[in-house]
This record gives sequence, structure tokens and C-alpha cells, in this order.
Amino acid sequence: MSFESAMLRLGGSCMNLGGVEVSSMAKGETLADTIRVVSGYADAIVLRHPKVGAARLASEFSDIPILNGGDGAGQHPSQTLIDLYTIRQSMPLDNIEIGLIGDLMYGRTTHSLAYALARYNARIHTIAPKGLGLPDSIHDNLVEKGAKVIEHDTIEEIISELDVLYVTRLQRERFPDPAKFFDISQGYRITPSQLSDVKEHLAILHPLPRVDEIDPAVDNTPYARYFQQARNGVPVRMAMLTEVMR
Repeated sequence: MSFESAMLRLGGSCMNLGGVEVSSMAKGETLADTIRVVSGYADAIVLRHPKVGAARLASEFSDIPILNGGDGAGQHPSQTLIDLYTIRQSMPLDNIEIGLIGDLMYGRTTHSLAYALARYNARIHTIAPKGLGLPDSIHDNLVEKGAKVIEHDTIEEIISELDVLYVTRLQRERFPDPAKFFDISQGYRITPSQLSDVKEHLAILHPLPRVDEIDPAVDNTPYARYFQQARNGVPVRMAMLTEVMR
């Protein structure tokens, strides 16, 4: 909705292709053919696709700009621009201490954000269940680029040092046993009691939707920035659309 809202506020209009299951791709049409056709209908395409690398592939067959609205467990660059803007509203981006907590293996927003903040010399602290940490390829690539990536077992051991805490949901579908999911998820839930000794300017972000990984009582603390973050999605995406359609 934020991309559509952004386009409408700019005075343009939108055509929503809908999900893959209701498009010609459900009949077997390739992504390349779909992009070739749709690029004749519009001035820009925002593509959200379940396969990693779909936006990059689409850009090779499009006559118009392609904006990556998220590609599977790969990247989510537009969300990262929103995240950076939201952080910058509270503090400079340089040399911050940021904690990434939740599903970091399949959570594409954390992948893009980690790469972006590495450019600002951030210290990246990761807190994730076993098997759901940052993919080795991303972790190793960040370290090769000089980024500082530190793994932690619990949020309690690092939260007092953080400038930003970026929370993502644990995906229930990754846990065949519901009881095991409940037990593990409780260790990755942010509650007001954990915020008693945090930095005064701590910003808690979440790309949304949340399930129960942030206690609703946190909403009333001065640290909650996730709804502000969601609102920022409109002006940031307005800027993106304006830039690519100059």
C-alpha cells in the first residue's frame, strides 16, 4: 500500500497486477515475458517476488525502471532506505551500535540494512535462534568489507549498549513443532522490563507486520519508532519514484 499511496500522492495512478497466482504467470508465463508486457503499460514497475534475484532479472527485460519491493529471502532495499531515514531522524548514522534480532536467515530486511549500515561503520550485533542467524555468505561478505559483526545468545547481554534495536518476527512456518516455536520465541520477545537500562535515545524499529515479538506495552515507551517508520514509507517511496521517473 505504501508504494501505491506514494504514487497517488505524487498525482499518478497505479495498476496492481496482484499476486503471482492471479496473473498470467499462473498459466506458465515467464517473469521475463510478464515484465516485457507490463513495461509497455506503465512508467515504472515495483516488483515483489518470492524468488531471490527476481528484481535484478526483471531489470534485464524491462524498458522502464524496476524497483525491488522485496525478493524472497534476498533483499528489500526500499525498506532499508526507510530504515535509514527513520534512524537519521533520531541520530547520525555513523558508528552506531545496532542489534538485529529475530529471523536473520530469511528476514530480507535485515540483509539489506546490514549492508547499508556497514557503509557507515556500524557495529552490527546479531541475536537469533540457532540456524536462523545471518546467512554465512552475507556474514562473510560483510566482514570482508570491514564490517564489525558480533553474535550474541541473548538480547539482555547487549541491549544496554545499543543505539538501535531492529526487531523482526520469527516465522512460525520454520518450526514444525508449535510448542518449540513458542518456547524459542519467548526468548526473542521485547518487553518493557528489558528497557530499564537502555540508552535514552534507543530507537526500536520493526519492518512490520509484527506478531508477538514486541509487547504492545512497548508502544507507549519513548523508544518505539516502528509506526513512525511505517509512516516514513510514503515520503521515502515518493522520493524513489520521483527519482526514477525524472
